[in-house]
Amino acid sequence: MRKRIISSLLSVGLLFGAAAPSFAAKHHRTRRHSVKHKRRVDTAKRVGIGAAGGAAVGALAGGGKGAAIGGIAGAGAGVLYDSHKKAQGK
Repeated sequence: MRKRIISSLLSVGLLFGAAAPSFAAKHHRTRRHSVKHKRRVDTAKRVGIGAAGGAAVGALAGGGKGAAIGGIAGAGAGVLYDSHKKAQGK
């Protein structure tokens, strides 16, 4: 029962986490600052989504310790994905 609640909360968190950046768009004064800020937001979003997804899978597979290990692995995968996207220029 506890795993079901945790997985539901993580799923809802991922859903709202993906939708939040579109609502939080702000106008920036300079183009250079805007591009730098967008790159940081993209990086944080990619790493955060990877960590949350890894933690969700880890929690389902191995409880609390599995969630921690899955979160670390997911964050690492998010960093790799982010560096891949930056190399493509996106």
